[in-house]
Amino acid sequence: MFRLSTSIEIAANSSTVWNILIDFNKYGEWNPFIRSIEGRPMVGTRLKVFLQPSGTKGMRFRPKLLELSEEVRIRWLGRLWIPGLFDGEHSFSITRNSDGTVRFVQEETFRGMFVPLLRKNLENDTKRGFEEMNHALKARSEKEY
Repeated sequence: MFRLSTSIEIAANSSTVWNILIDFNKYGEWNPFIRSIEGRPMVGTRLKVFLQPSGTKGMRFRPKLLELSEEVRIRWLGRLWIPGLFDGEHSFSITRNSDGTVRFVQEETFRGMFVPLLRKNLENDTKRGFEEMNHALKARSEKEY
């Protein structure tokens, strides 16, 4: 098991950040990491996601949406081929701060036989992608707020 976690403070309210996160159709306009998401934001939905951290070829996968807690969390589970090879449980979490701003946390827990082989790429490329997305979400949220 390997876990990545990044966070950023955003000077916008949770509603603004949430509405950007669930508007999957617009990810291509602002998101430098998750270039596209197809599918409806409903628990149980299988999404079509294209990830491309800067400097990489990118990858397509079809995670299942596990949680959609309004203005709090989005969570999905993606797999490479069959369960147990390379599974990733990804989440976006929004926490309200006392001053009206929010803390956005993007995390993923990786499990499976391929994790040790891919760990260096995860620590470098995937983490960079998380951070790039966090900054882009901050910029878009603060602009729209």
